[in-house]
Amino acid sequence: MATIDIVRDVLVENLDLDPEAIVETATVEDLGIDSLDMVEMVCEIEERCDVDFGEPEGLTTIGDIVAHIDSLK
Repeated sequence: MATIDIVRDVLVENLDLDPEAIVETATVEDLGIDSLDMVEMVCEIEERCDVDFGEPEGLTTIGDIVAHIDSLK
């Protein structure tokens, strides 16, 4: 499964977001993801991808998040 699909699944399942809105150019702010949501998302992604995500600083778009995860694999 592609990383973008994993991120999309996590956001849809945990935040009830529209899957069509979760594209690489969408910003965290545009999607209404707050700091608590980000922590929950990171924990779920770490579990699903078996990575140590680290601090999600400077990640403003879904594409940034996907690239960061891919760099950890």
